[in-house]
Amino acid sequence: MEILYLMVPLGLVLVGIGLWAFFWAVGSGQFDDLDSPGWSVLDDARQRKPSSDGSGGDPSQPATQEPPDP
Repeated sequence: MEILYLMVPLGLVLVGIGLWAFFWAVGSGQFDDLDSPGWSVLDDARQRKPSSDGSGGDPSQPATQEPPDP
């Protein structure tokens, strides 16, 4: 029974911290735009930067090699 004297105030403190974190996130704009980040993953039309070696290829794509002559 004595554990309730510790657990109830500790639970109230944790709820208070959770509420503070939620209202802080809402106030700082964390929930303003929920759709665009998900759609940006599917956006293939974005501009790609040229590679650092000047070849203009996409560094995320493997290099293509021509087959050797027999």
